[in-house]
Amino acid sequence: MKKYFRVSEDVQAAVAAGKAVLALESTIFTHGLPRPRNAEVALEAEASLREIGVVPATIGVVSGEVVVGLSSAEIKRLSDGSEPVIKASTRDLPIASAKKLHAGTTVAATAFAAHAAGIKVFSTGGLGGVHRGADKTFDESADLSALAQVPLVVVSAGVKSILDIGLTLERLETLNIPVIGYGTTDYPGFYISDSGFDIDYSVDTPEEVAEIAWSRDALHITSTLLVANPVPASKQLAPETLERVLAAAHSAAGGAGIKGHDTTPFLLDYIQKATNGESLEVNVEVYRNNVALGGRIALALAKRSS
Repeated sequence: MKKYFRVSEDVQAAVAAGKAVLALESTIFTHGLPRPRNAEVALEAEASLREIGVVPATIGVVSGEVVVGLSSAEIKRLSDGSEPVIKASTRDLPIASAKKLHAGTTVAATAFAAHAAGIKVFSTGGLGGVHRGADKTFDESADLSALAQVPLVVVSAGVKSILDIGLTLERLETLNIPVIGYGTTDYPGFYISDSGFDIDYSVDTPEEVAEIAWSRDALHITSTLLVANPVPASKQLAPETLERVLAAAHSAAGGAGIKGHDTTPFLLDYIQKATNGESLEVNVEVYRNNVALGGRIALALAKRSS
């Protein structure tokens, strides 16, 4: 595996010592944010974690090598647009490795690599899930099945607002993936703090999350613990704006014949343009919020395990 998989020295040392490490995905800066904001946000996230004593482990693929703990230079290389960078889920990793491609890793691929490196906590923006109309298209993100197989703690602001949130929650239940709200039983909707769906359990501190993760591991349950962390209401996109823009975005996608893996980038780009960039600012706020909480959970889990 060493030929295709590299863990940075600082991440290796931190994992071996039982110190706090937080995994971060790379698609947010390879495909999710415009340049040069993408690299700025990624490097800012890493710096904010180091300030509180957490080792950041940004994961991506460089020249076919899956890297856990990208260097600043590698983050900039994947961000600057000078070379082709694909978007890689777990199924794409062997192809990217064999063909020596650069790639940003999705939630599924990042979770796989984080677990392989011994990392226990991962922060992202929004998860993939069940798409609208999935009863006909069977369009469901690989994120869900991937998270059912690895015992991580994953912090997100729910699933992406463009998805069928109700069906996604049903699918999470079927896959035995527990969901807890951070300070709420209102399931967040990425751009908004309350999607309109409720969840059964909530916690108020990182220590509570760590205790639940510890109990899960003691019981030999191997699915991810999802922590739903809502964007602050003061920072959210106005719910009525989101509802209006989402309807228009789905209509535009249907009219343009957009299907399959092209759907998500089309819809997100439409929303960003229709909100004059406001959704982009919410996206960044969501990510910062989740990175901050993920760092605190990593610290609490390291302390609980010591």
